[in-house]
Amino acid sequence: MRWENLTESGDHSRADAALFDADAVTIRTFDTPEFRGITFHEVRARSILNRVPGASRMPFEWTVNPYRGCTHACVYCFARKTHSYLDLDTGIDFDSQIVVKVNAPELLRRQLGSRRWQGEHIAMGTNVDCYQRAEGRYRLMPGIIAALRDHANPFSILTKGTLILRDLDLLTQAAEVTDVGISVSVGFTDAELWRTVEPGTPAPERRLEVVRTLGERGIGCGVLMAPVIPFLSDNPAQLRDTVRAIAACGATSVTPLVLHLRPGAREWFMAWLTRHHPHLVGRYERLYADGSYAPKWYQRRITRQVHDLAQEYGIGPTRAGMPRRVREPEPDRPDLSEPIQLTLI
Repeated sequence: MRWENLTESGDHSRADAALFDADAVTIRTFDTPEFRGITFHEVRARSILNRVPGASRMPFEWTVNPYRGCTHACVYCFARKTHSYLDLDTGIDFDSQIVVKVNAPELLRRQLGSRRWQGEHIAMGTNVDCYQRAEGRYRLMPGIIAALRDHANPFSILTKGTLILRDLDLLTQAAEVTDVGISVSVGFTDAELWRTVEPGTPAPERRLEVVRTLGERGIGCGVLMAPVIPFLSDNPAQLRDTVRAIAACGATSVTPLVLHLRPGAREWFMAWLTRHHPHLVGRYERLYADGSYAPKWYQRRITRQVHDLAQEYGIGPTRAGMPRRVREPEPDRPDLSEPIQLTLI
C-alpha cells in the first residue's frame, strides 16, 4: 500500500505534502461477524478539513471525511477511484480495506479553533459514508459533531447509515446553535435490487425510519433519491413507490440524481451488471457512450417525473417555522437537471 504521496490537494507527486506518514499506520483486523474479511488501516492524519476543488459545482467548499473506503460496498460508488491512489484496487479493496483517521475529532477541534478558519459550512458523507459499520467501533462522529457544536460551525451530513441516530442528542444540541442539514440517501425501495447493488447498507425502509425519527425530534431531513439506476429502478411505478415512501416518512425534500459511472466505479459496476443483468450491458454501453453521465434528456426526464410525484405527495420546499437546515447557495443554486457529483452514490 502506498501512503507517502497521498495529499490533501490531490497532487500525488508531492511526498512532502502527505496527509500522514507511512510509519503512522496501524493495521488491525477483528474476528467478529460484522468485520470478518475487513482490514482497518488506522492513521493519524495531518489535516481533516479538505477544500473542495474550485472547479466543483458543489454548494460547499469544505468537507470532513474520517474514513477512506466503505463497507457499504455500493457497486456504483464514485469514490472507488480514490483507493487507486493507495495502490489498492477500486473493487473489493475499496469494500474491505478501510482507512480510519483515528485522530479526526481532536484534529478538527484544533483546526476549527485556528484564527485562519472563518466558520464556513462543512459537508460530511460526501466521499464515503461517515456512518458506515466501522463507525460503530471507532466512534469518530460524536467527537466531530461535538467540535462543530462547540464552535457553532454549520455542517451537513449525507448518509445511508442508521447509526446516525446514536448521535441524535448531539445533533439536536448542534441545531440549537448553528445550521444543521441532514440528508439520507434512498435511491429506490426495491428489496431485491438493494440486496445486490448496496449489500452492506441498511435496508431502504430502515433508512426512511431514520428520516422519520429525525423529523420527530425536530431535525428536518431531506432524501437524496440516488442513484436512480437506468432500466432497474426508473420505471414510473418504481419511481412512484419510492417517492410515496419518502413522503410517508415525513421527508422535507426529495432530490433525484441519476446514476453516474466514473472511472473506477464504472468497471466495477459493469462487472456487476454483467453477472446480474447481462441483457442490459449493451443498453448501458450506449446510454453512457459519451462519458460518465447519462444523457441530459434522460436526466431531465427523471428529474421532472420525480418532482411531479413529489408535488403530488406533498413534498415541497422548506417553509418558515420548519427546523433549520443548511442554507441553499445564492444566487448560484445548482440546476438539478444537470449532472452533479455527490458522494455515497
